[in-house]
Amino acid sequence: MNFSRTRRDDMVVDVTPLIDIIFQLVLFFMVSTTFVTAPGIEVDLPRSSSDTILRDKDDISVWVGGDGSVYVDDQPVDFKGLKSALSMAAQKNPATLIVIKADREVDHGRVVAIMDAARGYGLTKLAIATEVNEADRTGVSR
Repeated sequence: MNFSRTRRDDMVVDVTPLIDIIFQLVLFFMVSTTFVTAPGIEVDLPRSSSDTILRDKDDISVWVGGDGSVYVDDQPVDFKGLKSALSMAAQKNPATLIVIKADREVDHGRVVAIMDAARGYGLTKLAIATEVNEADRTGVSR
């Protein structure tokens, strides 16, 4: 009879599959995250209670500064240059979204003139950018 005890190996937890899963999650979030950078144009946008943003890579941003300066996708332009940019956008894709980011101090007529110029080239998808009013979002007034 053999009464000797059989020696059991120590249990070892293999962490390789755990590391693989964590690495895949990190890669997934790195690839799926988009980073939006705001250009260096100083514009004080009006406040709004809505924060829905529907953007496409072909959208055109028209910035109107408080001093009346106009920028198309970070490039300073005059009204003739704005019309040229709108014309090229309309030829490329008539469904291009024009996002107008006007300072709250800008004359209403200037914004309407930009909207009218866009419509003149058949660009009917227009949006006016605003900042989210945190008081409306949280229900707390400041």
